[in-house]
Formats: sequence, structure tokens, C-alpha cells
Amino acid sequence: MTVAEIEQAKKVMPIVSIQNRYNITDRDSEDALNYCAKEKMGFIPWAPIGGSGSRSLSKSGNALEAEAKTSQRQRCPTRARVVLQKSPVMLPIPGTSSLPHLEENMAAEKLELSADEWKKIEELARKS
Repeated sequence: MTVAEIEQAKKVMPIVSIQNRYNITDRDSEDALNYCAKEKMGFIPWAPIGGSGSRSLSKSGNALEAEAKTSQRQRCPTRARVVLQKSPVMLPIPGTSSLPHLEENMAAEKLELSADEWKKIEELARKS
């Protein structure tokens, strides 16, 4: 959803959250995420590690995953947790079939990347 679409929908009914495609390399929904933060609405990222395609982060061993591990000194072992740390209104998609995966996503709440760590991760994402 775009900001204009959210505002249009809010004229008809209350909107508490949206779900848009969003990951560290696909930021087309950045304006919608910022709007959700401003309006205190939930933002549920669809494909938070990119799914398939040339810019996918779903393959192990990429530079972004390595930086995520290094940046958080093993407190942040996955790319999905880095994405969830982007905004306080970002919510994990609850449709997991694995308790460890759910626990991993919930642990993102405790992440605190420094500005330098986040800048390095974003630079790596642009190169992906």
C-alpha cells in the first residue's frame, strides 16, 4: 500500500497495520513504513529476507548475513532480525511453523544496532 492508499482507506475505516513487501534490499515501501511510524500503525514486512530473485537475501553466506553476525556479536544471527530492527512499528509475520524461528524473530526487539553498524548493513544491501 502507498501512503495515499492508506489515507484513502482510513476515510472508510480505522487502519491499525499494513503488510507490504519490504526487506533490506527492497525499500519501495519506505514511505509507507515512515507513515506507519508517524501514525503509530503496525507495518508487517512481506518477504523480509527477499524471497527469490537476484537481490534475494535468503541464501546463506552472503555479506549482509556476515555483517549481521559481526555487528551484533552473535546476538543477531539472521538477516530477518536485522530487517525487523529497522523500525519500532515493524512486526514479524506470525505465520511460522517453527518455534525456534518465532523465538528468533521475537528476539529482534532486543537489537540495538549503532548508526555505524546500520550504515554498513545498508551499504552491503545496496551492493547485493
